[in-house]
Amino acid sequence: MADAPDFVTLGMFIIDEFSFTDQNGKPTGKTLPSQIGGGGTYAAIGARIWLPPHRVGMIVDRGNDFPQDVQDKLLSYGANIWHFRNRDDRGTTRALNSYRGLTPRDLHETRFAWPRALHFICSPTRALEIISEVEQVDRWEPTMIFEPIPYRCVPEELPSLVKVLPFISVLSPNAEEALSLLSMPTPVTKESVETAAVRFLNMGMGSAGKGCVIIRSGALGAYLATKASGGQWVDAFWTPNDNGKVIDVTGAGNSFLGGLAAGLLLTGGDFCEGKSTHFWGICVVSQQRGVATLYAAVSASFVIEQSGLPVLKWNNDIPQRRVDALRQRHLQLDKIRNKDH
Repeated sequence: MADAPDFVTLGMFIIDEFSFTDQNGKPTGKTLPSQIGGGGTYAAIGARIWLPPHRVGMIVDRGNDFPQDVQDKLLSYGANIWHFRNRDDRGTTRALNSYRGLTPRDLHETRFAWPRALHFICSPTRALEIISEVEQVDRWEPTMIFEPIPYRCVPEELPSLVKVLPFISVLSPNAEEALSLLSMPTPVTKESVETAAVRFLNMGMGSAGKGCVIIRSGALGAYLATKASGGQWVDAFWTPNDNGKVIDVTGAGNSFLGGLAAGLLLTGGDFCEGKSTHFWGICVVSQQRGVATLYAAVSASFVIEQSGLPVLKWNNDIPQRRVDALRQRHLQLDKIRNKDH
């Protein structure tokens, strides 16, 4: 267990392919080059922005048509991140293919077994299977970050979600998914997001009620709430006033959660300002505002600046600079609010 990475995702790797149709649905013949995709891939890169390659892990099923340029791109982030499993009997998973996904059992016999934080993207029903596998391993109690898969964020899945919540550390749907699960009306507002977070917490989040709900809300930012600390909003790094900075939001939520996991490690498990928190067996009191979530927001900011993954050296910027800038923005907002009161 000592050699396992800090963060491993069970999310999938796919190759996205793009073709275009006219207004009548007829193919135009226009296509775009294949692009690396998959929620797991974006989550891994979100963590990689902060952690060296050997501390991040993901399994990639490499089909018999695996493109060399895709391989080179993945390796550019560090060879240690990826465990390639050759699938010579079939092609690489593409955007339209059916794929069941990974479970903790797939990590056995790899160096990714028993990581400190485990991220998974699936239905609540399948999350129960993953939790069951984790519990079968003695002395492994990872921080479990559950990202509900969008198309299963429906009221019918809520009973299964209620069964999942006591076993996970972080629940993080986006705002539309949260409202859908709870049969709450749209449009999304800050008030409706806050109400949804409280409802999830009241269902029993985490061991002894110590889990965290983070509802990712696009331009509104992210709302994080715990029973002990209440709730707070954390801004998105790029705001609607930053014209031209947001190019493609694909993978932003996945990378947010990879960044969150890295931030939890680097800040000793801090979610909220001045509150004791317990993650990865660490209890600390932080003097900073939602520090781990600042790391998460910055990871997302790098992903949305272009189509596809950011380039290593992180788009010629320094991730820590962005965390510091976002923290200062929040401090200024706090000063304004305190002055108004």
